[in-house]
Amino acid sequence: MAKTSSIEKNNRRRKMTAKFAKKRAELKSVVMDRETSPEVRIQAVMKLAQLPRNGAKVRIRNRCEVTGRPRAFYRKLKMSRLALRELGNQGMIPGLVKSSW
Repeated sequence: MAKTSSIEKNNRRRKMTAKFAKKRAELKSVVMDRETSPEVRIQAVMKLAQLPRNGAKVRIRNRCEVTGRPRAFYRKLKMSRLALRELGNQGMIPGLVKSSW
């Protein structure tokens, strides 16, 4: 089980990303547009730098929803390989059969 503080930090980052997503996208579109003047683009870069770092989507870490484990994460199931195996052995995941011989 991951530290509760790490899980909560990641949840705060998700909320902040959702909050600043629209503003960040607008500023990035201005920065990437080659048609705008350099002064306007520089101003947009400065405003983008003023936004909180945790508002960026790349700062979010994929974590298992069961254990909070950050590695060996299956995006489709939103859980780690260890949680997947444990729940699969218990028969909690439909269609998943653990092979044995």
